[in-house]
This record gives sequence, structure tokens and C-alpha cells, in this order.
Amino acid sequence: MLKQNLLVGALVLLGFTATAQSISPTPDQIKAYTAAWKGERMPDGRPKVSDAILARLKDISMEEAWGVLRNKGYHNQFEGDWQLIHTDSTMTGRVVTAQYVPSRPDLQDLVKETGKKEGRVQTGGTNSWPIDVLKEGDVYVADGYGKVADGTLIGDNLGNSIYAKSKRGVVFYGSVRDVEGLSEIKGFNAWMKGQDPSYIQQMMLVNINTPIRIGRAIVLPGDVVLAKKYGTIFIPAHLVEELVLTSEVTALRDEFGHLRLREGKYTPGEIDTKWSDAIQKDFLNWVNNYPGKLPMTKKELDDYLKERNY
Repeated sequence: MLKQNLLVGALVLLGFTATAQSISPTPDQIKAYTAAWKGERMPDGRPKVSDAILARLKDISMEEAWGVLRNKGYHNQFEGDWQLIHTDSTMTGRVVTAQYVPSRPDLQDLVKETGKKEGRVQTGGTNSWPIDVLKEGDVYVADGYGKVADGTLIGDNLGNSIYAKSKRGVVFYGSVRDVEGLSEIKGFNAWMKGQDPSYIQQMMLVNINTPIRIGRAIVLPGDVVLAKKYGTIFIPAHLVEELVLTSEVTALRDEFGHLRLREGKYTPGEIDTKWSDAIQKDFLNWVNNYPGKLPMTKKELDDYLKERNY
């Protein structure tokens, strides 16, 4: 066991040493972070969760998503208490992470020199570098360590660039400026800890697409974010599809249960416990004659229910 722990420690140290000389991990390093994902990947190594799943995720409630993750042992994926530009907006997407820290001249020189060697743009601030890597469907998620005054990671110019590349908005554990201008970008939204008219100073970018902390949550590159006015949940890519289907089935069961309770057909005790064979049969019959469009395919639902005994 000691030998195994030493080996793990050495691998972790090796990873930190390797990434210390670059702004972003290599695709292989990102694959190592997200090894449980077995599907398609982006060129930078991040998992590429399908657009169809991202669209279905929009209809999942925070509580349903949170419950699935907790049952899987992921207890640190939620962060709340956000300010939003548009409070009625929901956003999903594949995460690109960025880490900011207070400025330190020697480290800042190293970051700029490293970025120059990697071909990153040298005009303007390094806060544009994460934007340069965005693809459609990405969400820019940054740890700005909660800094508001002089911690504004973007204004409306960078906001326009973000939306042009990603067709998404941002999640910042920090702040933005030019909120009036940002609010005019159709389709763009920001989840942030504050807004301020000041410009960014005395803080610096150190990493892109490394694990970061967003308040209570731990976030990896390639996670999928579900962002609503009620909070944000960061979902490991390999769990997204199962989370969506489980949450959709839970919503159907709740809809059926609420209907039958209003009708007085069953008691709350019968609905809130393991269902009897009669209730399960009633539920399946109700689903087979569902009046609207099911969120999943009938095959997905049948396969899911075969593996569950409610």
C-alpha cells in the first residue's frame, strides 16, 4: 500500500511539474483527468457530450441533478448565490476552465513568456486567452477568487467575442464590467459574484483547462454545466447522459404521482414509498398513453425501467 501511495504521489507531482511549464495541459493530460469518459472528445482532449444531451439537460431541475450526483458520490458540484444578467435564462454547455490569482511580477513574467512560446496573443491582457480556445457549445468558467472591484474578467467587447465563438455565456467566481453592454448581446448571459465599472488589475491568469474551484464546487475541463437562476451544477461528463435520463424518469414519476394524488386514487403514503405492483402497472399504462411528447425515446425509457424496481 505504501508503494502504491508513493507511486500515486509521484504521478501527481509529475503532472504538476508538466503543467507548470504550460498554460494548458496536453490533450493526454486532460484525458487522464476525465478517464471515465469513453465517448468522442474535442481536439484539446475534453469530452464532447452531444448537443442533444445538452439540450435535454436544460429541462432538468437543480434538485434532480443534484440528487443523482449525490447518489453517485459527487457531493461538491453545486454553487449558488449568483448574480445574473438575465434571471430567466438557462444555460448548458461543455466547460472550459480558467484559473486567476493575485498578481505577482515574477510569476506573471513566466506566464507571459510561456504564452508567447505557445503562440498566444501578446496584445491586451491574458484574460483574453481562455476566450481564444472556445468552441461552439463551450461555457467559459473562471475562478476569479471572488474579486469584484478591479476583478472584472470581461466587458462587453470580450463578451461579444465569447458569444461569437461559443454561442454561450460565462460562469465567473468573480466579476464583470459593462453589464449594460453585455445585456444587449442577444443569447449571452453571465453567472457572476458581482459587477463593477473598474477594469481588471492586480490579478493574473495562470492556467486554462485545469481543475478549479468555483465556491463549493470542484470543476474539471470537459464537465458539463447546468446553470439556472437557482444555481449552477457541474456534472462529470461520463455521468451526464445517465443523469439526464434518471432525472427525466423522476420527473415523469412525480407528474404521475401528483396527478393520482389530485384524483384521490392513492394516498400520499402509497406514492411516497416503494410502489405496489398495481401502482407500477398503472404508471406504465399512463406512460404508454402519455398525452404529450416524452423527453426520452420509448426504448430509452423501457431499458431504464427494466433495470429498476420501484
